[in-house]
Amino acid sequence: MRTDRAHRHIKATPQRIYRALTDRDEVQAWLPPEGAHGIIEAFEPRAGGAFRITLMFETDGAGKSSANTDIVSGVFLELVPDRCVRQRFEFTSDDPAFGGAMDMTWTLTSIPDGTEVSIVAENVPSGITPEDHQAGMASSLANLARRVE
Repeated sequence: MRTDRAHRHIKATPQRIYRALTDRDEVQAWLPPEGAHGIIEAFEPRAGGAFRITLMFETDGAGKSSANTDIVSGVFLELVPDRCVRQRFEFTSDDPAFGGAMDMTWTLTSIPDGTEVSIVAENVPSGITPEDHQAGMASSLANLARRVE
């Protein structure tokens, strides 16, 4: 099991970024990485609340659930207003390399001129290459920054 990390300085308050992490419409707008769009089917931002999104990619071969889709189900584990969102995700896939539960923690730290947003992904499935995961997390952070700045 692997742990991946990414971070970005975003010129917005922790309050604004937390809202973007915990509002269904906001997440649907910024979370999908470049080359994808998503549809959120379940979104209950509270400890124990469900999360389910289908990501559709423009190119075949990018998905884990099918050639061009990822279906990600999960649960919110912890929400600390304006500071932290922690979730557990499972990918729908016939390939065991994408199986298991991956925990993602988004931490918001107030810094001069904005917020340091850090992502820690624990127990990353071996089927997700480190390079692809870094690119996806960086893309989502860039999308988040565009949304809130």
